[in-house]
Amino acid sequence: MQPHNTAADVLGRSIPPTNGPAAGAPGGRASGSAEARRDETIECDICVIGAGSGGLSVAAAAAAFGVSVVLIEKHKMGGDCLNYGCVPSKALIAAGKRAHLMRTKNGFGISPQEPRIDYKAVHGHVQSVIEAIEPNDSVERFTGLGVQVIEAAGRFIDKATIEAGDRRIKARRFVIATGSAPLVPPIPGLDSVPYFTNETIFDNQQKIEHLVIVGGGPIGLELAQAHRRLGSQVTVLEGAKALAKDDPELTSLVLQHLRGEDIDIREGALATSIEGGPGNVRVHIKVGNREEVVAGTHVLIAAGRKPNVDDLGLEAAGVKFDKKGVKVSAGLVTSNRRIYAIGDVIGGLQFTHVANYHAGIVIRKALFRIPVKVKEDIIPWVTFTDPELAHAGLTEDQAVAKHGKVSVLRWPYHENDRAQAERVTSGHIKVVADKKGRILGATIVGEHAGELIQMWSLAISQKLKVKAMTEWISPYPTLSEINKRVAYKFYAGATSSPLVRKVIRLLAKLG
Repeated sequence: MQPHNTAADVLGRSIPPTNGPAAGAPGGRASGSAEARRDETIECDICVIGAGSGGLSVAAAAAAFGVSVVLIEKHKMGGDCLNYGCVPSKALIAAGKRAHLMRTKNGFGISPQEPRIDYKAVHGHVQSVIEAIEPNDSVERFTGLGVQVIEAAGRFIDKATIEAGDRRIKARRFVIATGSAPLVPPIPGLDSVPYFTNETIFDNQQKIEHLVIVGGGPIGLELAQAHRRLGSQVTVLEGAKALAKDDPELTSLVLQHLRGEDIDIREGALATSIEGGPGNVRVHIKVGNREEVVAGTHVLIAAGRKPNVDDLGLEAAGVKFDKKGVKVSAGLVTSNRRIYAIGDVIGGLQFTHVANYHAGIVIRKALFRIPVKVKEDIIPWVTFTDPELAHAGLTEDQAVAKHGKVSVLRWPYHENDRAQAERVTSGHIKVVADKKGRILGATIVGEHAGELIQMWSLAISQKLKVKAMTEWISPYPTLSEINKRVAYKFYAGATSSPLVRKVIRLLAKLG
């Protein structure tokens, strides 16, 4: 996570720097005796509930423009991404990848060796990465930006007031950014068996002999591969299809690779009950008409997320919500026009970068009254398995359903010289364009797919045509060349076109 001083970022243009807290802006933690504060009402321009990525971005950007901001957080600054999600998972994935590279023979002339893994040291690595980023999201940093941080649970008591600890806050606008939590399905017996979620798995400091993961989405499969590479036996149980939201043509390559690392991925395997105790758990599953038992030492529940809407007093605020999250308009406004909601708490695509995107929309609307709306079709995402799986825009099936006839372009990694040099030739890029060449979507599976997809994300957001992707110069040799090579496929038929050849002959006769 980058520092959330994002006034320029959220507007997409240059903003003059601020020199500390604005005059009159509240700053710092609640001070004075609790008795003196009990009847105090704070009035501010924007009150943000939740100090995860989206909430921090709103608070930092608003404070940079000189408006008064109160930020309420009952738990850890940085939210799920810093403490239990993106940051620790990528740190663990990096440790697993290093171990995998040591033991893998890839044709470089270097003898592989089995790594000695110190699980407490791996845990220390994960925690040190969190600690390195924590200052960017700390109370102290946001106090310095001019934000008043209140470390307490916030709850609406009416349509224009929040109570947090012994304070009441009235604001011109509120932003609900409380995020989401692991969804724990009602599997019989689960409540009597110790289990991990993403909020607890990173506290582990010992080798897990056999990890049974319930859920075959991105979180489940990322953690499955990381633990397998760190020496655990891993079984993944998915009730439907693994990585179901992505293009099946490319997910099949990811699943093939994971199974090649001896990760047991069982699709269509519905967990019906769990029993056992510490170090000995048995998950009963139903696969079609068969009933089976999967035995392991530990269980990780990675079966999705649920929005954090409980105990917010949303009824008192006149904010509509259901089990899927807070209801918002395309401009992220709730049923109470004073209140916005952003990020995971509204359901939909649940990614840190989506929360930051939402933060930019709120700042534009709340401070500048710019009538902007969410464009979900431009939001990219990445599954950080090895190989990575990255996507932006429409899949092939979605594009066909919306536009009818489309062009599907592909280019393999093995035709890329840098991929050959680094022995990372597994994977390909797939691009979908309409009949006029407008780019509708792109999916990449392979090395650094999460980096390579960004060019297509930009192209889709700017409604560019394939022609634009042929007019830049790619340094040689780089993996990014696949982005240019696949674009040329759109014009491949032109070389054999009788009309084109006739034009060339006529031009040749002119000298």
